[in-house]
Amino acid sequence: MADRTGTDAPARIGAVAPSSLDGERFDLVVVGGGITGAGVARHAAQCGLSTLLLESADFAAGTSSRSTKLIHGGLRYLAMGEIALVREAALERKSLLAMAPHLTEPRWMLVPAHSRLQFWKLRLGIGLYERLGAVPPAERHRNCRGGELADVEPLLDQERLRYACRYREYLTDDARLVLATLRAAAADGAVACNHVRVTGVTPQGDGARVAAVDLRSGGEFGVNAGCVVNAAGPWVESLLPADGGDRSAPRLHLSKGVHLVVERARLPVRNMVMMTAEDGRPVFAIARGGVTYVGTTDTSHAGGPEHWPEVTADDIAYLLRAVAGHFPAAGIGERDIVASWAGLRPLINQPGKAAREMSRRDEIWRHGPLVTVAGGKLTGFRKMAEEAMGAVGEVLGRELSMPRPLAPVAGGELTDVAAWTEELGRRYQLDARQASRLVRLYGAEAPAVLGGQPAPLTPSTFAEEVDWAVDVEGARTLEDVIYRRLRAAWFLPDELEQAVDRVAARMAGKLGWDAATTDAEIRAVQSRLADELAFRPHP
Repeated sequence: MADRTGTDAPARIGAVAPSSLDGERFDLVVVGGGITGAGVARHAAQCGLSTLLLESADFAAGTSSRSTKLIHGGLRYLAMGEIALVREAALERKSLLAMAPHLTEPRWMLVPAHSRLQFWKLRLGIGLYERLGAVPPAERHRNCRGGELADVEPLLDQERLRYACRYREYLTDDARLVLATLRAAAADGAVACNHVRVTGVTPQGDGARVAAVDLRSGGEFGVNAGCVVNAAGPWVESLLPADGGDRSAPRLHLSKGVHLVVERARLPVRNMVMMTAEDGRPVFAIARGGVTYVGTTDTSHAGGPEHWPEVTADDIAYLLRAVAGHFPAAGIGERDIVASWAGLRPLINQPGKAAREMSRRDEIWRHGPLVTVAGGKLTGFRKMAEEAMGAVGEVLGRELSMPRPLAPVAGGELTDVAAWTEELGRRYQLDARQASRLVRLYGAEAPAVLGGQPAPLTPSTFAEEVDWAVDVEGARTLEDVIYRRLRAAWFLPDELEQAVDRVAARMAGKLGWDAATTDAEIRAVQSRLADELAFRPHP
């Protein structure tokens, strides 16, 4: 069993002063610190390229922290004829399990059916999905009906939904996967900077000049690159050259996905449950820690790219109707919602199609030294990076070989997650939920995070986690820690008020904030949290 408590210093991200990079040359500059950019940086650094990644907000601040947090092939895409996409994603689950076992948690996904015919169609579809993903016989789906279904998922409406299949999928933490992947890149020599906005990419004789501004200090700087990968997610079109082909129609279509969160006691699902919404698309109910979250919507976003799209009353009503149709006895309403989040999916535009009908495939676009990665799914980030690096190799005129494609990301040096969770609980006298949370966030590095005598901040969090977030993971704002390091905003709602104040105080000591800065950081997070519940009617 791995235990990262030795003397080796952990790989750090966000630790290099951006101004110190002025005038430097890199083989590759990656623009965008979500999962796509992180995957490209990991691949490039392992190939021996000098690599710099620049992110305008925080790492994983956009789409890559707003997903349903599933590592899956997408069963519904079979019905859309996306066989190759489903096969690749289903197979990639095994790759991610090897790279990040602490961030790839096997769970049972339960899919109910209201009739025998629907049940048989479901079995056929899941059987094909399992064959495409090379699922071994011992892990293939189980069928449930009658009393057995009542035992497996007792809260489900047994009058209307009499049959179900359960099959294996994997739950992840999307933001933590980004951080772990970026730190794997850093371990191989990559530099990653957050809160740095790229203001221009200008081709030059031997590559490109990348201009940027450090949003924390306001300082401008520039670097030279042999190649630039545009992995800016919903923002990729902003970096495309003006003469890069027909720009009369957008190349991306932004789709908004909304999730709501309730206390687990109000919706105590025993499986991950795939519900069917009124428009036929899947909506998931997934328990994590002390909460259950429900999502997602899939509606066209009329505005431009943004980090915090609005959660509307219509979005919430859509999800609540799906819950009511499957778990009517729970009686979940707006007042039960303790948190919500919304994100934007950058889909390849297919004029004439609704967002839910559009493919989740990825595409590589090349404009001189600029390689753009657009579209795609969280599950396929490693394969997207491989495809992008093929184009990078062409730009650089080099054969690029990744010697360890399935090497563990940070914290992934585990062979038995369950045994490690028990060991961590014994070592630090933690209950099962506390130990599980720490292992799922930090994996083999949990002891390195906690040290010898960790100091509790809240019932679930420790002061040393804040130190690690700042010193190792590049957190610079209270939002960075509350939302994307501790994951408290959506998954520890009952500890949130306490966490905000205590995390802010800890960060103030580490980063030298004065009272006015600390108060501004607290107010900014409180405002963000209030906005995410603004759909609720006033008392």
